[in-house]
Amino acid sequence: MYASVADLRAEGVTAAEASDARLELLLDEASRLIDRVTGWFFEPRSLTLHLSGRGAPSLELPVPPIRIDRLLLGSVELSLDPSELLVVGAPVQPGCDGPRFTRRHGRAFPRGHGNVVAEGLWGFTEEDGTPTGRTPPAIRRATMLLVLRSMAPLADDASFEARSRWRIIEERTRDQSYRLDSNRSGGLSLIGDPEVDALLMPYVRRSPVGAA
Repeated sequence: MYASVADLRAEGVTAAEASDARLELLLDEASRLIDRVTGWFFEPRSLTLHLSGRGAPSLELPVPPIRIDRLLLGSVELSLDPSELLVVGAPVQPGCDGPRFTRRHGRAFPRGHGNVVAEGLWGFTEEDGTPTGRTPPAIRRATMLLVLRSMAPLADDASFEARSRWRIIEERTRDQSYRLDSNRSGGLSLIGDPEVDALLMPYVRRSPVGAA
């Protein structure tokens, strides 16, 4: 999960409003939603990935590697020495154009389905002075906002107005009217809440090279 119960308590959420168990559930739901709409996950996770070589020196990866423990090409274990293998991963540096492995000295990853196996620690994290990095603060904030948005009962008129306020582009009273900025409803929508979308948009995974 990308935020904690303690984070929400610090934002003023009381035990009377939501128990620890409910907040844990909402945090998990919000984190899974963020994973789905961005195409990444934002914390270290131990995984074994089965990748397909394309006959090229570089192999694009579905998630940034934080630490690679073992790399197999078929049944052959490849060297992880930086002089043999370039790893572009996490903590993600500014200007990173995507996670990848690149074999040096003209070697390639032969074509094959699932013929490259990579074991290690994976996740889109940002620099914080530690080897694994941290969950990006914008992701943490978006997680908390999603939880706070979902806490109010659906039948509560005041809470519905607060959740739906971003959708309003014009309001009228008996004597006057005003129109809000129409750009608020334009552009790509991820979650449907402009504040959350603005936090998440920079972290949406780009389509791989050659993807249709």
